[in-house]
Amino acid sequence: MKEENVILVNINDEQIGLMPKLEAHEKAILHRAFSVFILNSKNEIMLQQRAHQKYHSPLLWTNTCCSHQREGESNIEAGTRRLYEEMGYKTKLKELFHFIYKAPFDNGLTEHELDHVMIGYYNDSPVINAEEVEDWKWMKIEDVKTDMEIHPEIYTVWFKIIFDEFYHFLEDHKM
Repeated sequence: MKEENVILVNINDEQIGLMPKLEAHEKAILHRAFSVFILNSKNEIMLQQRAHQKYHSPLLWTNTCCSHQREGESNIEAGTRRLYEEMGYKTKLKELFHFIYKAPFDNGLTEHELDHVMIGYYNDSPVINAEEVEDWKWMKIEDVKTDMEIHPEIYTVWFKIIFDEFYHFLEDHKM
């Protein structure tokens, strides 16, 4: 399978090029990404544990799904596509905000992303793609925040950043 390209952007989220995903992470080049948060009617977040074979952050807990937009794909289209690919369902998504972060990993790769954060609602169980997702669970927003303070090492870096800076956006968006 051919490696996917990521969309290189400037700080204004204007496309400036394309680059293979691994190369962008090796060179720490700013690129467009997204993070989807799915909540249920109990105001719990569906978390996923990343698959053990992922090339970075394997087995860490994170938001419902995340990935990179393809060229010509809107943020919502990308989030909807990837949510279905990873978690096996579709639901309406709404974009909340975006932010830039840069985080190096122990394996020499660096995430440098302009991350679009989206929210959606769903009450059923997912049908996870085992190549992408090891496990999943529902957790109350406050319980995630508390657990992240006690066990930060079990969560992805971008998920911790979103929670540290923006968890009030999630609390304010009830079904």
